[in-house]
Amino acid sequence: MPSEIVIAALAAAAVLLITVGLAGRPPKDAVQARLEQLVVQPKTLEEFELQQPFFERVMRPIIKRLARIARRGDQGGIIARTDSKLEKAGYPGGLRGADWMGVKILSSIVFVVIGFFLGLLIGKIQIGFVFAIAGGAIGFVAPEFWLGRRIRGRSFAMVLELPDALDLLTISVEAGLGFDAALAKVVEKMEGPLVNEFRQALAEIRMGRTRREALRDVASRADAQPITNFIGAIVQAEQLGVPIAKVLQIQSQQLRIERRQRAEEAAAKAPVKMLFPMVGCIFPTIFIVILGPAVITVLVGPGI
Repeated sequence: MPSEIVIAALAAAAVLLITVGLAGRPPKDAVQARLEQLVVQPKTLEEFELQQPFFERVMRPIIKRLARIARRGDQGGIIARTDSKLEKAGYPGGLRGADWMGVKILSSIVFVVIGFFLGLLIGKIQIGFVFAIAGGAIGFVAPEFWLGRRIRGRSFAMVLELPDALDLLTISVEAGLGFDAALAKVVEKMEGPLVNEFRQALAEIRMGRTRREALRDVASRADAQPITNFIGAIVQAEQLGVPIAKVLQIQSQQLRIERRQRAEEAAAKAPVKMLFPMVGCIFPTIFIVILGPAVITVLVGPGI
């Protein structure tokens, strides 16, 4: 019994000493702690590469190597036309024309492998080769469908941004700012693909390019009729000497009318679009609930 008391007393004393020792340490200087947080420890090349996203570490080098093959086999300016499409899409992933051809080649290889193994799972090796050929064709064409959808989505987003940007542009011009200063105010206050195009146009104007050419390039990259009409009106007003404030007011009213017409058009299409889900999903369920008991009665008999 005394030995147990001694052990317990020693343990309590040890805990007390540890607590006193930790509490008695001098606090770390706040300035020194802040400096330790700000100091960036040097990293090795391997650690720096591992911090990059998977696409940058693995996929982009493969795409770059395949892009070299695409450059050697370019015929008829395919890469130039692809680069024009990528420009309208906003250069997704920072890819250029040759890089996009590398993406298509990589997609074809992946779909060939998937199609071959899928054919082997379904049947014989001959079916695997057929599926591989079909997968290669699908893999080469699928990125183009995605790119076209990206272009249409970006153009539609720019059309939706145009009324708000035009309102801010009109207010700025009426407040006494010049067109370039008003455009800079729009770039400062808003975000989106249309604003990015205006930002690029302003940068080109500051580098010495004429306003007419910079805005026309915006219209070609936007690939949307409302934006083309707006920029055409601005260029024409500059050529004829018409006050830009008046032109902006007219364009703003026209855009509001077009926006209301697009809303009415979408509302008119809604019943037709709702018809297919109703026929394909809702009506069969209703038919089963209503006609199911009658069919069972006819097949089995009324005595069940």
